[in-house]
Amino acid sequence: MSATNDSSGRPPVTTTPVIHEGLPTQLPDIDPEETSEWVDSFDDLVKTRGRERARYVMLRLLEAAREKQVGVPALRSTDYINTIPPEREPWFPGDEEIERRIRAFIRWNAAVMVSDANRKGLEVGGHIATYQSSASLYEVGFNHFFRGKDHPGGGDQIYIQGHGSPGIYARAFLEGRLSEQQLSHFRQEVQHGVGQGLSSYPHPRLMPDFWEFPTVSMGLTALNSIYQARFNRYLHNRGVKDTSDQHVWAFLGDGEMGEPESLGAIGLAAREELDNLTFVVNCNLQQLDGPVRGNGKIIQELESTFRGAGWNVIKVVWGREWDTLLAHDVDGVLVNRMNTTPDGAFQTYSVESGSYIRDSFFGGDPRLRAMVEQMSDEQIRKLPRGGHDYRKVYAAFKAATEHVGQPTVILAKTIKGWTIEALEGKNATHQMKKLTRDDLKKFRDRLYLPISDKELDEVYESTGAAPFFHPGPEAPEIEYMLERRRQLGGPVPHRSVRAKQLTLPGDAMYAELKKGGGKNKIATTMAAVRQLRDWMKDPEIGQRVVPIAPDEYRTFGMDSMFPSAKVYNPGGQQYESVDRKLLLSYKESEKGQMLHEGISEAGAVASATAAGSAYSTHGEHMIPFYIFYSMFGFQRTGDSIWAMADQLARGFLIGATAGRTTLTGEGLQHADGHSPLLAATNPAVVHYDPAFAYEVAHVMQSGLQRMYGSSDQHPHGEDVIFYLTVYNEPVHQPAEPDDVDVEGILRGLHHVDVAPAVPGNGDAPRVQLLASGVAFPWIADAQRMLAEDWGVAADTWSVTSWNELARDAIDTEKWALNHPSEDPRLPFVTDKLKEADGPVIAVSDYMRAVPLQIDKWVPSDYHVLGTDGFGFADTRPAARRFFEVDAESVVVAALQTLAQRGDIKTETVQQAFDRYRIDDPTAVQGRQQEGGDA
Repeated sequence: MSATNDSSGRPPVTTTPVIHEGLPTQLPDIDPEETSEWVDSFDDLVKTRGRERARYVMLRLLEAAREKQVGVPALRSTDYINTIPPEREPWFPGDEEIERRIRAFIRWNAAVMVSDANRKGLEVGGHIATYQSSASLYEVGFNHFFRGKDHPGGGDQIYIQGHGSPGIYARAFLEGRLSEQQLSHFRQEVQHGVGQGLSSYPHPRLMPDFWEFPTVSMGLTALNSIYQARFNRYLHNRGVKDTSDQHVWAFLGDGEMGEPESLGAIGLAAREELDNLTFVVNCNLQQLDGPVRGNGKIIQELESTFRGAGWNVIKVVWGREWDTLLAHDVDGVLVNRMNTTPDGAFQTYSVESGSYIRDSFFGGDPRLRAMVEQMSDEQIRKLPRGGHDYRKVYAAFKAATEHVGQPTVILAKTIKGWTIEALEGKNATHQMKKLTRDDLKKFRDRLYLPISDKELDEVYESTGAAPFFHPGPEAPEIEYMLERRRQLGGPVPHRSVRAKQLTLPGDAMYAELKKGGGKNKIATTMAAVRQLRDWMKDPEIGQRVVPIAPDEYRTFGMDSMFPSAKVYNPGGQQYESVDRKLLLSYKESEKGQMLHEGISEAGAVASATAAGSAYSTHGEHMIPFYIFYSMFGFQRTGDSIWAMADQLARGFLIGATAGRTTLTGEGLQHADGHSPLLAATNPAVVHYDPAFAYEVAHVMQSGLQRMYGSSDQHPHGEDVIFYLTVYNEPVHQPAEPDDVDVEGILRGLHHVDVAPAVPGNGDAPRVQLLASGVAFPWIADAQRMLAEDWGVAADTWSVTSWNELARDAIDTEKWALNHPSEDPRLPFVTDKLKEADGPVIAVSDYMRAVPLQIDKWVPSDYHVLGTDGFGFADTRPAARRFFEVDAESVVVAALQTLAQRGDIKTETVQQAFDRYRIDDPTAVQGRQQEGGDA
């Protein structure tokens, strides 16, 4: 600080030389004594009333300042220095030397693991450089912060950066959780026997006792961790579980922050004050092929973004060796140089000599040169980045866990490939996966490991890789790391299933839906919602149901739940609702059950993932029921659903307003004609397309039993996701038949109606009509028309799942391939239709490829109709006529198939075609429809 005397006799003016972007810190302090009193008063407030009270007072003061138009701009970014100055760093409680050696052991084994996996003839890939840059970040967490599941508070949730997985495996090896053989089988998961290798990245489905959260390559870590932290609060506020002592840590890369999903939900985290969440962004300044921001500064950019969104930002830019230099920066010239040097230059400095750095970084100003004139070139070259300094990292982590009222992001500057001379800071480091013998020896020397040249040479000659290193279970380093984990509640990462078995509702729960609709028409969406309501009333599972919707509850007739279940809001409802006088007024509550995600399908899937995996994450079964416009499901959020499956989450996805012609007034981008195909690509998704309310009841009951019940094969429930496509078109709902084929409903196909007698023709030609979902009324009408007008007898079948029929058939073929000496089994669809007389006509409100999945296994002539092409806006009758899937089109298709078999004359087909004009949508002009709104 510098002071100047005022000629008027006023106290000396004090100014600060360091420029902070966003705040005019050069303004003089005309009354330092008064300033000191304010600061002392604030210090006393913090000391006596706590940080929460101090935070509240500060927010009120800022609010008052704005009201009185006192210009206090938001601080969007700060200087390119550490947020926590040396004098505010806490005491480091660990043994620095032991922790350094532990990191060395882990670094070595992680690098050797990947290099070994890329020896000639194997070459399965992997990433060395990412973990080397972030080792200190993880190790400070593992030794001092990450709480395991045996911790009294319940344990933390840790999202590991995917490319850093080798380091996590290497640590688990030292802990005795993984064997040397498993490390040598990295990325070789089946050839040595299932379970004998290690997955490439964090994949819970592949390693269900180890990994908890899938994190790699989809940019979903940030999004899912935010909603996980939010769901922790949801569980706490609703009284399901005390999660107040649990923290969510998400490790990300600065390049990864370019994914839209990485920043897409940070506003939610700030708005709901998720101070149980910390992002740790490893800013090694490099993405896959080059710098993240060569001409810019990614740390400053991210700081500005997160501060603007309302986060607490902690920067860890420089290691402790810079502290002395910064302390001597009396006029701010060093800070200014730091502020104005682009990331591309810093990356270059990481690979250049000390003399180059002296000339390039310090040489532009004599004051800078003077700062380092007593330092050797080697000392300058070794000036470290903050993300490699465990003291600086510890200070940041501690501050993050103690911060109140905001989520925290830690921006830690590192060097990609740190400690491996062959990799450090090079553009190609991401693709460099194999270390030469010389590279390994230099790496060993850098880490001071007791591995002789002879030992290394012998192993390298025989295997093409270096030996793994373990100091022995009695070594002080191993005892230290194991004791730290014991103190913190056990190993991390670790996945376990501890949820108590639920008592599921019996058949009586579903009786009402099985009665049908009587004279009333009911859409299958309403049937599913009605069943949900009944579930929510159940004393055992009711409070465990988590309804989720992206701003569409009213669309799906769920607004009646607002007054009773209420919308979850941690702040409650602090306003009078505009519809408060209505019976179904909008109600929010901190104990609300309904998750209303706004217009964010990605956020809704993230909530479904957190809820659906709570049985393992928290030991509490929760039942997500995520309902959405079907077109905005697998097409828009397929990556998220894939990650949900990888995380072994369970629950219900309800694709409402499904089909290409059912919501047709909305037009092209709302017309779902293909989601069953997209769902079929996800092995964990069980898709159903029910036509009747009683089918909905059986499917939902089956889903609840399979996912949350117990069986011999799955004693803790099955790791699947039930996807139902339902429709907004009201249709007549028959009561469940007495002889209902429940097995057929659940396996994908059941017989609904035998062909009616054809007057005067006991030997009428016969066809089999198959339909799913909203298409069933079309074949019911076609059945009548064929009998009455064309003398054809038609049986009707409801296909509840084309996908499950196809999967069963594929499984049957696979079984036969593996049992060549045994009699082949029949696929379910083949067995069902083997005695059905006549050709088979199939139709759905989806493209032909959906029913064509079972083409190979239909034991008769098979003809498929579908809604191929883009959707458009019109009435349902017009759209169905355009796509040629309506009842009249089914009739013509059935007659044509019979004519091709020689069962009827071709002239009959032409008569039907001319009569119905199935190629002309104007033929249905003015035909009435109902329930077409969105």
